Amino acid sequence: MCAKHDAERGSVAAELALALPAVALTLLLGAGALGAAAQLVSVQDAVADAARLLGRGENEASAHAAVAASVPGAHVSSEIRGEFVCVSARIDARVGRLISIPLSASSCALTGGL
Repeated sequence: MCAKHDAERGSVAAELALALPAVALTLLLGAGALGAAAQLVSVQDAVADAARLLGRGENEASAHAAVAASVPGAHVSSEIRGEFVCVSARIDARVGRLISIPLSASSCALTGGL
């Protein structure tokens, strides 16, 4: 019975050594995905604010500056679609150094709004 116990000695440590990198990678990717989701919410909020600014008659430069202040590095564009003014923004979210996820959001507001 003692020989069997000696043969299994260290097996838990070996299994942990094999599983630990996979667990760490999963946790890091999960944290990166949560960060990208939070960044997407920020982009969506910023373009909604910019669309409302343009709808109230503000100039394009101030609306684009509002997006740039909230989301540094975002590429912003705006256009008029009938009686709506729409703002779109795009940014690349980075997960670590190797993974880049393109995020985009758009929002429209009625022109002449309050």
